Amino acid sequence: MRLNLSASCVAYLLLLHSTFGQVADPVPDEQGTLGHSAAQIQHQEAAWQQIESYFQPPAEWEGKLEGYTSPLVFQDGRTVENQDAWEQRRNEILQSWHGMLGPWPELIVNPELEVLDSVRRENFTQQQVRFKWTPQEYTTGYLLLPEGADRRPAVITVFYEPETAIGWGTEHRDFALQLARRGFVTLSIGTTEATQAKTYALYYPSMDDAQVQPLSMLAYAAANAWYVLAKHPRVDAERIGIMGHSFGGKWAMFASCLFDKFACAAWSDPGIVFDESRPNVNYWEPWYLGYHTPPWRERGTISEDNPARGLYATLRMSEHDLHELHALMAPRPFLVSGGSEDPPLRWQALNHSIQVNRLLGVENRVAMSNRPQHAPDEQSNAIIYAFFEHFLASPDQASVSK
Repeated sequence: MRLNLSASCVAYLLLLHSTFGQVADPVPDEQGTLGHSAAQIQHQEAAWQQIESYFQPPAEWEGKLEGYTSPLVFQDGRTVENQDAWEQRRNEILQSWHGMLGPWPELIVNPELEVLDSVRRENFTQQQVRFKWTPQEYTTGYLLLPEGADRRPAVITVFYEPETAIGWGTEHRDFALQLARRGFVTLSIGTTEATQAKTYALYYPSMDDAQVQPLSMLAYAAANAWYVLAKHPRVDAERIGIMGHSFGGKWAMFASCLFDKFACAAWSDPGIVFDESRPNVNYWEPWYLGYHTPPWRERGTISEDNPARGLYATLRMSEHDLHELHALMAPRPFLVSGGSEDPPLRWQALNHSIQVNRLLGVENRVAMSNRPQHAPDEQSNAIIYAFFEHFLASPDQASVSK
């Protein structure tokens, strides 16, 4: 495990401090996209030095694939041999999972963004905004806009409510705030009303008759949030990522895997595969993948007296696992910010995504850092921010990622 601040991490943080706020903003190009400066290039190189080692599995886990079926095998048993065949297999995986999760409603590709309030904070403007994120529901969140008129990279942050990510909550979960300070446009969204009701997710068309698994419906809502940012004049639509922690990590993982317009993603300790030995890797709950008509099963781990219900039980019986979704990210990069729920042994699942990326001719697309506890900390967050700065700060790098 990497627990102590390394020399490269310290150097990166010092450079971050010197680059933002002290170096003049570069001149935008004809499309308004942020141009390159020597300081930005140096900063991006420092970001890569900070994260490079996390793209390499520890020696004891390198190449280990046990416990998971290969995503490079078609349902009829054929092996994927080339990139054209992978496109077919990718479509097969995506359609299979949408078939199991329930088909999404039509995406809201021309959203209307209502600004409810606007205040100045530090080196950015904070807007409270409202938009339609399902065919039936609106949500209220926060849009943080750095100074300037140029188009910027952007990150959507997802959680139980939108206030935590903008700095009005638990320590080290202020992802939107920290990224805005670093020059990103950020959109913080959350399921405030559902969290207050302890139903947590989104249910379409209704709580009593959900036709889409709630976790997939959260992914759908995040896809609609992508369109909100993509239409914004301050955002480069080719450079939009997504991240979240815990509940938000599950949400960000499903959103980025099922919706390929996200350029990259960071998932903080969601439990990236099924694991009934970990109570927090609770995909069996009805607000994730275990939806069934209320009244719901008693909350908690699976037991003989309290079995899993709904789709989750079917997925386990048919030996599906979430590494199949991870493979849909290729060749887009993703980072697992692992804690107690995602220890180094998760490389056995991630190695399958590495294989897919190698078939596509790319390396350094799958990363994992590790910490002992579930809660994020200063170092784990520094790795996340460096990840986004490397893969989103440059339009050229974002293009390569796709």
